[in-house]
Formats: sequence, structure tokens, C-alpha cells
Amino acid sequence: MTKPALTLYLAAPRGFCAGVDRAIKIVEMALEKWGAPVYVRHEIVHNKFVVDSLREKGAVFVEELSDCPDDRPVIFSAHGVPKLVPAEAERRNMVYVDATCPLVSKVHIEAERHSENGLQIIMIGHAGHPETIGTMGQLPDGEVLLVETEADVETIEVRDPSKLAFVTQTTLSVDDTIGIVAALKARFPEIVGPHKEDICYATTNRQEAVKEVAPKVDAILVVGAPNSSNSRRLVEVGAKNGCAYSQLVQRAEDIDWRALEGIRAIGITAGASAPEVLVNEVIDAFRDRFDVTVEIVETAVERVNFKVPRVLRETA
Repeated sequence: MTKPALTLYLAAPRGFCAGVDRAIKIVEMALEKWGAPVYVRHEIVHNKFVVDSLREKGAVFVEELSDCPDDRPVIFSAHGVPKLVPAEAERRNMVYVDATCPLVSKVHIEAERHSENGLQIIMIGHAGHPETIGTMGQLPDGEVLLVETEADVETIEVRDPSKLAFVTQTTLSVDDTIGIVAALKARFPEIVGPHKEDICYATTNRQEAVKEVAPKVDAILVVGAPNSSNSRRLVEVGAKNGCAYSQLVQRAEDIDWRALEGIRAIGITAGASAPEVLVNEVIDAFRDRFDVTVEIVETAVERVNFKVPRVLRETA
């Protein structure tokens, strides 16, 4: 039987960013240096395939430092942690490695600098996300206030409207954040923003690639995890830019083939914590059912690389 023709537009950049790649390397190098088990506070990155692979190598994933023994190394996830976490690790004389993405650490430093200058911080982010918890936890309670929407800006109560700064979660929708920032500046004209936007290069680049792909296709699939903020934002970007069917899938087995009946063009991308092997798995699933022509839609070339902490580069 002749397979129906399908053009598959593959977004680039997609998948792993430098911060995710660094975080995974940190766990792997820690296992090589200290042997198993190595504990990891929270999922190192938000992807089940990655976490399961590291678990098989000897990583033990826990949600709190209290779940870790004193005598084994612990790694803090790429999303960052509140200051009280490393402080508690030091109190317990634990060996720990901070895998916080350097771009998230930059936001932490910004917040601290603004606070030292007497400013209260407003953070644009998602409540309950580990990155938001980590950033807000760099300063005492009440020093960082959270807004998620433009409506939140209208009701937020601040200490002094003339002494404010804002920071953002690094994995937000670029377009949505523009509106929230505009609302903040309209209500608080003296608010201070970051010297360079906090939304990271990888989030921005992946969203721009989806914007380029969306008008060309009948459907977009984003390979990523349900708890991955940047992956979920890619789904939203696809839907807002002309693609009626924009969905998140963790693996090829999650594809709803009935919803894709009759399609002639599909876009594929992946969140920053999704490995390329899962993208290839999805492409292969389409090749099994269609006569696939692949076209690359490249909107940026990424050459960013982050070093792992010195403690892992030093020989024992």
C-alpha cells in the first residue's frame, strides 16, 4: 500500500540547551567521581527519559534535602534552589554540587543586587515551578512578589511604588511576558528592569523557530514533558501562530494518530530538556505511516557552552 505523502518541518534550534546539557553532565561526572549512589534534589531537568536514564546509572532523585544521607554527594537541579538549601547542606557538612543553569543564576544575582539597592522585586513567573521557588528563595519572605498575568499586576500590593525592580523566569513565553512587563511599567513607571532580558536564549530561539514553522503546517508536535515550562510554552506559541493543532508528546507512543488523519504537513520541535533521541523516535513513527520529506526550518545557530563546576573537573 502506498503511504500518503507528508512534509515534516523540523524546527531548529530544538531540544537540549547548554544549561540542560551541563546539568546532565554534572550528574554523570559526579557518578564517575564518587560512584553510586549520588543524590539529586528534584529532577535534574524536566524529562522522564533523561531522569530514568540517570536513575539506571545510580542517581537517586529526591524532593528534599532531608531525604538525603549526610555521607553521599547531592546535586541541585538546573532550575535552582532557595538559599536555605545549600546553607543546610553546609550545616550538615555534605558534599554538594550546584547544577543551576548559569542563566538562572544570573537572575538570582540580579535579584540580590536590586535588593541591596533597596528595591523590592516583582518576579514574572509560574507559581510552584522550581525555578520560581528558587529565585524567590534568594531573598527573605516579602522581598520578591510573584505575578503570573497582566491581571495580577493590577492587584499586587507593593511596599513603595518608587522602589521596585522586576525579574522573570527564564522559560516564559516571550510574547506573553512583553504584555506583563508593559503592564508593570504602566502601573509603576519607575520600576527597574534587567539590563538584558531574563528569558534565556534557548527559550527565545525555540519559540522563534516554532513561529516560523506554524503557518506552514496542519499540526505541530512538541516533544517534551508535561512539567517542562519551556515545552508547554512552545505548544502555546504554535497555537497562537496559526497552527490549530499544537500538542505536547513525551514519546512517539503518545501521538494521537486519529487526530492527525489527512494531514499533509507537520511541524516537530522539542523542549530544551528533551533529548534528540526522542525527536528521532517521533520522526521514525511518522516514516512508518507516511512517505516523509523532511525540511529543516532553522532560525538561529546556537554555540553556547557552559563549563561544569571545578570540583568535577579536578581529579580525586
